[in-house]
This record gives sequence, C-alpha cells and structure tokens, in this order.
Amino acid sequence: MTAQSIHPHEPERVPRNAKGIAASLSSERRMEFYREFLAAGPETAGDVLRHWWCEAMLDADPAGDRLTAAALDGTLPTTAVGDLVRRRREAGLPVE
Repeated sequence: MTAQSIHPHEPERVPRNAKGIAASLSSERRMEFYREFLAAGPETAGDVLRHWWCEAMLDADPAGDRLTAAALDGTLPTTAVGDLVRRRREAGLPVE
C-alpha cells in the first residue's frame, strides 16, 4: 500500500537530495546528518536520505512546534489503524 499526503506540498518544502535536506536542518542536526550520510555505504545511503528527509520536513513544518507540543502533552489527535482500514474499505480503496 502506498501513502499519499493529505496536504501535499507544491513545491515540496525540502528537496529530496542531500543539499536540500542539509539546508533545512539546524547546524547541529546538519552535522549529524552529514556524519551519518558520509559514513553510509552505497547500499544504505538511500535509507539515510529518506530518514533525514523526513526529519527535515518535520523541522521545516510551520506547525511543527505546535504538533510537537501536542504530541508531548498527549493532546495530538490520533486515529486507530482499524478505523483507517474500515474507511479505506468503505471508500473502495485497497487495503494490504
């Protein structure tokens, strides 16, 4: 099953490359990203980029601080997986 963003970003806030990721991170996190990326072998470099792209997207989210605070406070709205599966089935969407 593939997931698509409910709120797509056009253009994406963070380009899906090392330069775009690094530019979106704070200096401390940027150094951590580069250390991990440069230490990765060819077989794991893509995984490192995907992980850090997600981190950079969260860092670049204008509502990020509010969402982080809500998650830490336990007030972030959540949805049960069973409810999502039911809604997908009702909408005729695949469930794998």
